[in-house]
Amino acid sequence: MTDSLSQKIVDDLVANQIAFVTTVPCKQLAGVIEAIEDCERILHVPSNKEDEGMGLCAGAYMGGKRPAIVMQNTALGVTLNTLATLIQFYQIPLPMLISYRGEIGEKVACQVEMAVHTKALLNQLAIPTYHFHRPEDAAELDGILKHTQMCKKPSAILMDATFWRGAA
Repeated sequence: MTDSLSQKIVDDLVANQIAFVTTVPCKQLAGVIEAIEDCERILHVPSNKEDEGMGLCAGAYMGGKRPAIVMQNTALGVTLNTLATLIQFYQIPLPMLISYRGEIGEKVACQVEMAVHTKALLNQLAIPTYHFHRPEDAAELDGILKHTQMCKKPSAILMDATFWRGAA
């Protein structure tokens, strides 16, 4: 079911005319990244860092393509300036599909610190945030993508380990 959930996410991106996606390696989102790579209707450009990826997304948007980024919440801190001074300032509708690491059951202790701050940082920047806990939460993605385009704002879709475990 993980493969079908990843494919559903990519299908929603395509249905919402997302034509450019940049990704940063993430074990939790590997299925989504693989499905994006296999999708002929999406230009996939891997990034080294999340803030670099946001710059690529801004360029794609200004070049006429609807972008999205796939990233980890642990790197949210390095994106704050880019989010505020580029993405938000220029009203770029940027869906951010974010693996939400650091909750109960996390095996890597350093992941917990950013989880404590993730939602507060997104809230401070007034970025609409959605938290997917169960596979059925993915049914909301199409509406979130439409809302993101209409508002011309970034949005954060947090996908935690429980979301992916439920899909296994």
